[in-house]
Amino acid sequence: MLMNLNRIIIGLALLAAAAPLQAQSKKDLLRQNELLVRKVESLQEELDNLKKEETRKDGIRDEMIEIFRENEDKSAAGMSAENYSPESTDSLLSLWYIHRQARASDEGGGFNMDSVHFTSNVPDKVMIERLEKMNSFITLPYNETVKNYMILYSEKMPRKMSHILGLCTYYMPIFEETFVRYNLPVELKYVAIIESALNPLAVSRAGATGMWQFMYNTAKGYGLEIDSFVDERRDPFASVDAAARYLKDAYAIFGDWSLAISSYNCGSGNVNKAIKRSGSRDFWSIYPYLPKETRGYVPAMVGAMYAVNYAKEYGLEPSPVVMPAHTDTFHIHKNLHFRQVEELIGIPVGDLRDLNPQYYKDIVPGSQGDYILRLPYNYSAAFIDVQDTVYNHRAKEIFSGVDVDRYGNAGEGPSVSSGASGSYSWIYYKVKSGDSLGKIASKYHTTVNQLKSWNGLKGTTIRVGQSLKVGKKTGGSSGRSSSSSSSSSSSGSGGGYTTYTVKSGDTLYKIASQYSGVTANDIMKYNNISENIQPGQKIKIPKK
Repeated sequence: MLMNLNRIIIGLALLAAAAPLQAQSKKDLLRQNELLVRKVESLQEELDNLKKEETRKDGIRDEMIEIFRENEDKSAAGMSAENYSPESTDSLLSLWYIHRQARASDEGGGFNMDSVHFTSNVPDKVMIERLEKMNSFITLPYNETVKNYMILYSEKMPRKMSHILGLCTYYMPIFEETFVRYNLPVELKYVAIIESALNPLAVSRAGATGMWQFMYNTAKGYGLEIDSFVDERRDPFASVDAAARYLKDAYAIFGDWSLAISSYNCGSGNVNKAIKRSGSRDFWSIYPYLPKETRGYVPAMVGAMYAVNYAKEYGLEPSPVVMPAHTDTFHIHKNLHFRQVEELIGIPVGDLRDLNPQYYKDIVPGSQGDYILRLPYNYSAAFIDVQDTVYNHRAKEIFSGVDVDRYGNAGEGPSVSSGASGSYSWIYYKVKSGDSLGKIASKYHTTVNQLKSWNGLKGTTIRVGQSLKVGKKTGGSSGRSSSSSSSSSSSGSGGGYTTYTVKSGDTLYKIASQYSGVTANDIMKYNNISENIQPGQKIKIPKK
């Protein structure tokens, strides 16, 4: 950094020295002026790069400056300047820091795990005994590769593991409840540590988002809502539910948890390719044929699992996380801004973001359907007291920066439109075995929240034989519904299948919904492919 600053200072000195000492011709002056402009532009670029580097190293600086500048009267996030006490600031930043540290820490990132050979004071015999005592439903192998990851997570990255352990105290009970509900091994919860270090705001270079790192198309296929206001990939509850269904589907394809877990990282297509090349379905046999970034996925999960279970033996202590021990959920049916909640009942906006990370504009778009707002339990009574007035509180002022085309009269509680005109025609769908709201939403090109709103559902539980009301647009157009039935793809029949030509915007879940009794998994198995498909590709749809 100092070297770069010195270069700038020297550059400025050179510019000063380059000033003409005597009269020169106009042509010479123009040439020198052009040269000086180029040098200034070069130095400006250097300064911009330095600013970017500083921001990368300490992103909290710009973020907090932006918060304080949000309003001229310093009432950012609904708090005036005098209200920024050390306690409220700590609450606002605590989870931000721990997420940032858990994700951005360089600990453990500088090793080539394909060639490294760690040693430990803990004997192999003890490590093996500890793995056995964990009594995992998923087989936990022990070899040099797994041992390296066990040492990596338990001994080589203490700060990062401390942050992860702190986050585990809040998130793991949520994951455990979900996997138990789907009758899946609870050990699958450790996949989120490998994917994101338990950061709900994590975004990969490829665009995978949230703790469970869903890509856009896969997330939509599993019923997660993603729009201008909501990204359920960031919702700890909704995303783990989708991850559980994905892993259950993957296990149905491979019949082996190590293969299913590997497919979560690289897709079932790559796992199938590795199986074909190796001629085996044993994980360690296909290990050399998996993508490099996937090979260590299962060993890393074992390593993280070992480190969490034996943290005390390694002196690892959870970092403190300011998250409530108990939360309450409220169903929101009108548009609500976090600042309205903060100003009336005193919950800092930062805490609301931590508990509701799916609302990335601080707006719960309740007019679009039934949305959940999670609050610390000790604030429940206060929120109930203001529930009739909170939507109108300073609505015109707080929503003044929002596009008026999407909002109605803010003073009367703004309403978000769906972006479509026209009315609904209604059909009634009878729930079948294996159905979920996500699957039904995908079939009818709507959202889980919309289905819940139409049917007055508070949760996502449905039962076989239940009749669900589903709306279909009869007028106007909607980006979500207009693509449901207009197909330019070709199909043909042969034997026990129909040939389908993939068109732009297709997903396997969308295609499956057009054929009675066929699921996306049926298509993947029948064609021996992953969920990744391309326009123009021909796939076979098995006849049921």
